[in-house]
Amino acid sequence: MKEQAEKAVVITGASSGIGRASALHLAQQGFRVFAGVRKQKDGDALRLESGGRVVPVEIDVTDRAMIASAASQVLREVGERGLDGLVNNAGIGTPAPLEYMSSEVLRRQFEVNVFGQVAVIQAFLPLIRRARGRIVNIGSVGSHIALPFGGALCGSKGAFSLISDALRLELRAYGIHVCLIEPGSISTPAVDKTLGDAEAVIRELSPEGRARYGAKLRELMRRGRAREKSGSAPEVVAAVIHHALTARRPRVRYPVGADSRILVTLPRLLPDRALDQVRLRLLGMRTEFGCESATAIPEAPEGDAVGA
Repeated sequence: MKEQAEKAVVITGASSGIGRASALHLAQQGFRVFAGVRKQKDGDALRLESGGRVVPVEIDVTDRAMIASAASQVLREVGERGLDGLVNNAGIGTPAPLEYMSSEVLRRQFEVNVFGQVAVIQAFLPLIRRARGRIVNIGSVGSHIALPFGGALCGSKGAFSLISDALRLELRAYGIHVCLIEPGSISTPAVDKTLGDAEAVIRELSPEGRARYGAKLRELMRRGRAREKSGSAPEVVAAVIHHALTARRPRVRYPVGADSRILVTLPRLLPDRALDQVRLRLLGMRTEFGCESATAIPEAPEGDAVGA
């Protein structure tokens, strides 16, 4: 890769949280940072705080026209030098019980967390090739360990993790590294946006859904918010992103932040049923197996196979 003063990097989802911290950190390290934002005021704030070292680029990862426009803007700036790094950080998460989740909410999470990421990679990969740059994808420990009411988020992050693996293998022959950052609990202003408003989520449920899941959702969000707010600072992730972009031999995966290593490791150590017990207990949910009605689940006749 080039001397650090010449390096150029694009970061999506740079308006707040990990993306914002990374844009400022990389600018301080001498990178020319193109920060993907959805609102001009967020870009102006980044430019001001960085002393002009961050160049805002308006981009919505679900809008192909905006992606193409952003890629053209960056091409005009970097020219034949190309792009030394692409950090795919944009992402959303909307907790909800899968039984009552609308197709629109489910689809939106995959549009942003999977399809949008691939669209950005496809648009900027020609510039990455010119500089033999690197792609750093921001995943989640949730791709290793699913949580109740987080099925859409964990599912989309799991899909993106496998896509990242495939991309790494496809680009290996061309000397392009693809790394996956897997944050655990990170304390950012985006926590409230990610976890959402418990009461708003509950209001969207049917009366039956509210009766079944309302109390569980409130407790899940309360505990989740407390855990995230006591998590690591986003600058911890920013430092790891910098390492992935500059190390001679970057790692394939980087678990980072509070609880990240244990959440990545537990699924490899515990049987599924034991892991279920741990997850439910941590989230304050009942751990015994049962059903909400008085009707018992019939036992399988002796000799019949019962799935794990």
